[in-house]
Amino acid sequence: MDEGTERLNRVFAALADPTRRDLVARLAGADATVGELAEPYDMSLQAVSKHVKVLEEAGLVTRSKDAQRRPVHLDAEVFDLMTKWIDRYRRQAEERYRRLDSLLGRMAGDPARAREDAS
Repeated sequence: MDEGTERLNRVFAALADPTRRDLVARLAGADATVGELAEPYDMSLQAVSKHVKVLEEAGLVTRSKDAQRRPVHLDAEVFDLMTKWIDRYRRQAEERYRRLDSLLGRMAGDPARAREDAS
């Protein structure tokens, strides 16, 4: 597998967990420390830190040192990778539906669908 595929696998695996998706959603609004991220959850700080580590290993977040704080940042670049992957398959699916519509139109003698086929 190539590097891009491996990265996508890690990203989608990381986002398979609802807590991690929620962390990503919250980080989209603002950077936060692990302690701040842990506040609304009924889990230990260590458990939230493990979730953040999975997101970090997937390339979704980075951590920096800002004086005594260690804020977690959402890395928006990885969303471009995901969007390109999704768009590629969306376009393929749309093309299949257009071909199916065209075929059904020809079978039914539907002039509107036949015209769409010509375009």
